[in-house]
This record gives sequence, C-alpha cells and structure tokens, in this order.
Amino acid sequence: MPIYNAQILAIDAAETRRYAGLRRAQNFGEKNIRDACEEALLLLNVRGAWEVYDYDDANQLVASEPPLKIAGKSIVKHLCGCEQVICMAVTVGAEIEREVTKKFSRGEYLASVLLDAAATAAVEQAADAMEKNFAAHFAKDGFKLRWRYSPGYGDWALTEQAGLFKICGAEQIGLRLTEAMMLEPRKSVTAIIGLEKIFVRENFSPAKKSCAACYKLDCPARKIDA
Repeated sequence: MPIYNAQILAIDAAETRRYAGLRRAQNFGEKNIRDACEEALLLLNVRGAWEVYDYDDANQLVASEPPLKIAGKSIVKHLCGCEQVICMAVTVGAEIEREVTKKFSRGEYLASVLLDAAATAAVEQAADAMEKNFAAHFAKDGFKLRWRYSPGYGDWALTEQAGLFKICGAEQIGLRLTEAMMLEPRKSVTAIIGLEKIFVRENFSPAKKSCAACYKLDCPARKIDA
C-alpha cells in the first residue's frame, strides 16, 4: 500500500482555538495558542497510508480483501454513483500524545488542553493534504472526489472502524485499534473517499450542476427535477 509522508509547516491557530473550545473566548491570549502550535510542530510525526478499491455501488460493497460492506443510509447516499473508493489512514504519531499526558500530570492543564487541540488540528490538516493530493492525482484519470467520510459520521457506525482498519493500511503506519473501536495513537484518522467518474451527458448545459450532469440515472439520491 502507498505510504504518505509529509511535513506540516504551520498549524492552523484558528482551528486549534476551535478544538480547544475557545472560539467565543474574547480575552484569551493568542500567544498561548501560538506557543502550543509551535510546540506541536516539533512533536509531529505525520504518516499516512491508502489504497484504492473498486466499489460495487448497487450492492454497497468495497472490492477489498476481505470485502467491506458499507452499511448506513448516509454513507451509502454519500458514495452513490462512485466507481472506486480510497480507503485511507493518517496519524501525527504518539509523541505529541505523550507530551499532552505529561503536561496534564504536572498540573499544566491549559498547556495540555491547547497542545491536544493543536494535535487535533494537525491531524485534520494532514488528512486535508492527503485529500488534495488525491484530487490532483485522480483528476488525471477523469475522477473527482467526494469528501472523506469516517466511521462515526452520520449513521456509519463506529463499529465499522474494524473493517476499514483492515484494508486502509493503518497497521503499516503503526496504528492500533482498541476493543472500543478507537484508534491509537489517538490523533489519527481513518476515512473512505468516493471516486466519481467525471461524465457530462449529451445536451448538458453548463448552467446545470450536480445531478443534472450525472449519468447515474437510477441513483436513489438523484433529484427529481435533474
């Protein structure tokens, strides 16, 4: 399976603030957040893995080994019309998690919370970067991406994490799955991304978008007036 290694050069301070629950805190010192982001940069070990599989839209089945059955209204709708899927995993490593725990045990509660939030922002940035790379790569083959979808989103049960974990290369980058279906290190993400073939119908008007341009006429998510 392909492995993704990339360096994050800056962590989004606004997202760190949001993950720390401080979005509405008017008088909170920005320096504390910047310091947490800078410290986090020194502790990150970004690694990702991914694999592409054919997708049987009619039966909601990923053609992996073992096959993965997609169950849940929201995720099935989200992947409707896709011919392939990318199964991915990404982590920022365990070192930053250990430092968060150390700070908390020393009573440095604010620093612990902010560093934890910076780590969350970092892993989301890493996942976003992977997604952008996929978009550029697969566009050359005539595909566009649906946004990534993780177990626990919508009605795609967290218990489905086990099946996705087996086929996305998570173990290759040092991830483990607990009995509670949580990833370790904690600052890690698994997700599935649908690949939809770019297809323009005859007599397609540029003014029409989405369903109007899609060849999948029997899609259950299709708008009636498309």
